[in-house]
Amino acid sequence: MAEHILVAVAWPYANADIHVGNLVGAYLPADIYARYHRLAGNHVLMVSGSDSHGTPVTVRADAEGVTSQVVYERYHARFLELFQRVGLTYDLFTSTHTANHFRVAQDVFLTLQANGCLFRQTEPQWYAPAEGRFLPDRYVEGECYICHYPNARGDQCDNCGNLLDATQLIHPRAKASGVALELRDTEHFYLDLGKLAPALAAWLNEDKAHWRPQVLNPSRRQAESGELRGRAITRDLEWGIPVPVEGWDSKRLYVWFEAVIGYLSASIEWAQERAADPDAWKRWWYDPDAKTTYFIGKDNIPFHAVIWPAELLGVQRLYESDPARRLNLPYDVPANEFLNLEAQKISGSRNWAVWGLDFLDRYDPDPLRYYLTAVMPETRDAEWEWAGFLNHNNNELVATWGNLANRVLTFAYKHWDGHVPSPAGLRPQDEALLAQVEAGFARVGSLLAAVKLRAALGEALALATEANKYLDTQGPWFEVKQDKAEAARTVYTALKAIDSLKVLFAPFLPFSSEKLHLYLGYAGPLFGTQRVETYTDALGSHTALTYAAAGATGRWQPSDLPPGQALRQPAPLFKKLDDSIVAAERARLGQPS
Repeated sequence: MAEHILVAVAWPYANADIHVGNLVGAYLPADIYARYHRLAGNHVLMVSGSDSHGTPVTVRADAEGVTSQVVYERYHARFLELFQRVGLTYDLFTSTHTANHFRVAQDVFLTLQANGCLFRQTEPQWYAPAEGRFLPDRYVEGECYICHYPNARGDQCDNCGNLLDATQLIHPRAKASGVALELRDTEHFYLDLGKLAPALAAWLNEDKAHWRPQVLNPSRRQAESGELRGRAITRDLEWGIPVPVEGWDSKRLYVWFEAVIGYLSASIEWAQERAADPDAWKRWWYDPDAKTTYFIGKDNIPFHAVIWPAELLGVQRLYESDPARRLNLPYDVPANEFLNLEAQKISGSRNWAVWGLDFLDRYDPDPLRYYLTAVMPETRDAEWEWAGFLNHNNNELVATWGNLANRVLTFAYKHWDGHVPSPAGLRPQDEALLAQVEAGFARVGSLLAAVKLRAALGEALALATEANKYLDTQGPWFEVKQDKAEAARTVYTALKAIDSLKVLFAPFLPFSSEKLHLYLGYAGPLFGTQRVETYTDALGSHTALTYAAAGATGRWQPSDLPPGQALRQPAPLFKKLDDSIVAAERARLGQPS
């Protein structure tokens, strides 16, 4: 029976371009997972958007002397371009600066308030006299009071990963100017995490054997520590979602509270604006059998495995006697570790990064997707090395998979007049290869469903290697000269194996798999199409990326390639790269952009 699968993808701050570390951390894994589930016949809803109100956006706007909206719209447009070019199939990639998101975020706030999960409190906050304003946590830096990292942010330490209280930072300073700060009293709303901690701990201690230990263990410790307490969810800001309480006009909902609500608001927006049924989103959010999987980087674990579930539990308090109105908690949070670059930490400020759009100006998207999956940091930090990219492209994509597909299709097209050969029965060795490849659907599928993407790709590549061994043993280029009927058996078997491998590789390599699907003579597309749409609401004009599924549903199955099917003129799927790119690309690193 088909499942409902919500693929909830981290919302990028709309203040900088996206690099390969961001792609491998959340966006690419989510797309591979979503594509697999669509192929498997499940009902997928993949949502995200630009985080428009994050303080990184306002920090950049202040530095440039422009409005936050100008910054957000600039980078949102670049995200849409990148995601189309790299093939990320969002059913909806929107933003937090929409009337729909404002409404849903305010509704969640008011529900939490009605359920007794919020409280008001006056506490000191850092104030910059030289700037005449209170500083949000992200505007403050200092020494972490837990691990003593010198450049911790006010809300979280990038070194130890702990959520922080900005007022406890050692030697605090304004991020932008470095000016001295002083503590002044200000009133805010707080999410009562202490009240929600028992329910959160109980949920985290339910069966979660499928969770990654580096996600589950620290989240359980936080929930059980007795140290979770109120955390402010409003700030003294002008940019963002107004607090829906009379007299609070000068304050806004804080980004860490409202951005995670975007998974819910984007689902609602998709249903109400783009689906035939405006209540369709409820199938992913209220059906207890639906699976909601959150794709994030490890720096976002506390927000998705502690704070967002706490918000959902707080909303549920109103509906404890009505299970049909309980919003689903995360089924899994498969956070990836970090990707380093040539033995150094990726740094946008130093331009020590491989930027997504820049990469795609010189290389194709599937080699990028392939290499990032092959080195995916699922359990520990991994490394991007340009020599590694070259080797994976040339020795695996080109030599193992691309060469297999191209030489068999070219040979068949030439010797059987552009048609799939019609064999007079198959031999034991033919059936053995096809059985081996067919068994891969269960193995690769189970790994993809468990978000073990690196291993799944390895299984698919191993099967391509077995197909190459079969070809080398049978030698159809020799058979065709002596016994064309024997060659027909070999080529038909190889084409069927390639047709199946095309599907196994498709979640990772959608562009080349789509080409191969056409070369094999199929009429309809393997996947659907992406498009950017523009719409207007009370906040103005917006752009969003959408996906129209077509053809992919139910294709996660072995080949049924019919003998005699007309082939199309094939061409190589991948390009062999010259060794010189390694030195050239390394020379780009750290250079002024």
